[in-house]
Amino acid sequence: MHVANKQTIIAVIGGSQASANELLLAEQVGREIARAGAILVCGGLTGVMEAACKGAFQEGGLTIGILPGDSRLQANEYVKIPIVTGIGYARNVAVVKTAQAVISVGGSYGTLSEIGYALGSGLPVIGLETWRISRYGKEKNPFTEVKTPAEAVKMAMEMIE
Repeated sequence: MHVANKQTIIAVIGGSQASANELLLAEQVGREIARAGAILVCGGLTGVMEAACKGAFQEGGLTIGILPGDSRLQANEYVKIPIVTGIGYARNVAVVKTAQAVISVGGSYGTLSEIGYALGSGLPVIGLETWRISRYGKEKNPFTEVKTPAEAVKMAMEMIE
């Protein structure tokens, strides 16, 4: 067995355009992921993705950006490993499938699609000021909501184990 197979990978998903609060939360999530010794994977662009990568990068963590376009130059400056796909938003599936848990911060419809892919794949999803989902009019959200970045990463690590 390779050591790489044992490495924990957590996806951070959220909008390429985000509020100042969402950016702060995402950066703190990135820091917590690096402190936990996990790898951060995201869509590699701006907004929540860049803020999370910045936090992880500044803590010495490894960051992977799965890019929608045809150039590694699209990646934000904090992505250490850019993966060029050329498949547009279809790369959202690769982002969540690469991870063992998903943390959603804010987000728009692309983020909602990633939440759906993760839930459909049986991956744990932790929400931080993100979408609320109900099914058949029932208010039970199918994923865990938390209040802080530290709580989000702690929950992700516990759910992976």
